[in-house]
Amino acid sequence: MLKEFKKFIMTGNVIDLAVAVLLAGAMGLVVSGFVSDIMMPIVGHFSGGLDFADMKIVLDDAVIAADGTISKPENAIMYGKWINAIINLIIVGFVLFIIVKAYNKTKTPPAPPAPKGPTELDILKEIRDALKK
Repeated sequence: MLKEFKKFIMTGNVIDLAVAVLLAGAMGLVVSGFVSDIMMPIVGHFSGGLDFADMKIVLDDAVIAADGTISKPENAIMYGKWINAIINLIIVGFVLFIIVKAYNKTKTPPAPPAPKGPTELDILKEIRDALKK
């Protein structure tokens, strides 16, 4: 069983998958940083200083005790974070599209198909014609 597991783990597909998952995680961090630190301030600038992360619909206000502590936290729908996630998804999808498109350009074109030989029917016809002679 241990030998089978070792053989499974050492196959190229599993190692390629592990590398892809690690790179995807790193790529996700890079793109998330790009979106939150570069793109969203630009979007906020052109939308009049609006920060999507702070957008929310308050369902219940926070209850503050007499000593200044919060006895009941605010209950709100944070739809601004959802908008940020959608923008992040669109940018990640676009970046992956560019990467896959560039990768596909580097691939060598497929070899031309080998010339087709005679079909089984052609061979049978040749045998029939040879037998007639």
